[in-house]
Amino acid sequence: MKRISAAAVTLAAAVLLGSCAAPQAAQSPPASPSPTALSPAAQGMPPSEPTEVRIPKIGAVSSLVPLGLNPDETVEVPPVEQPMQAGWYRLARTPGEAGPAVLLGHVDGNRQPGIFFRLKELVVGDEVVVSRKDGTTAKFRVHKKEQVAKDSFPAEAVYGDTDVPELRLITCGGSFDQAAHSYRDNVVVYATLV
Repeated sequence: MKRISAAAVTLAAAVLLGSCAAPQAAQSPPASPSPTALSPAAQGMPPSEPTEVRIPKIGAVSSLVPLGLNPDETVEVPPVEQPMQAGWYRLARTPGEAGPAVLLGHVDGNRQPGIFFRLKELVVGDEVVVSRKDGTTAKFRVHKKEQVAKDSFPAEAVYGDTDVPELRLITCGGSFDQAAHSYRDNVVVYATLV
């Protein structure tokens, strides 16, 4: 059963070229599901901060900076001046733990492609690898991808609790709104620990 905070349902507009606004999210991760009757992979890994993400199919490799919340309670994004830098939303699960972990990256910024520029090319079955501070590696397999309007961001699907370790990759997509200086859509990739 998925649980989501009421604070995880609104979306703020981005103000920088290539930056992606993310919806408000719970300030603390939801409780882990009971490990009873779950396989070892489904039970997940112990918490450990992520250090790097690698997506072989699209040639994306980045260290991960921790991201929190902005004063308006939207999720921070990596600096747009460093579009090849990805970040990890530190108030959610760590990648490999039971529940959803969230990584964010720019589609572009500073007039150049960003780390998740080719994220929209991922398909079901593609691999995402996250290195962790404890020396372990969490490997995920993509099971879903969607492009959604920012005002219809699927907050429950992204931030809601899951029974198994999952990963969400988020960037901007769709057409660019010149007046708002932001893309109109988000691309969200969903992956499960293997």
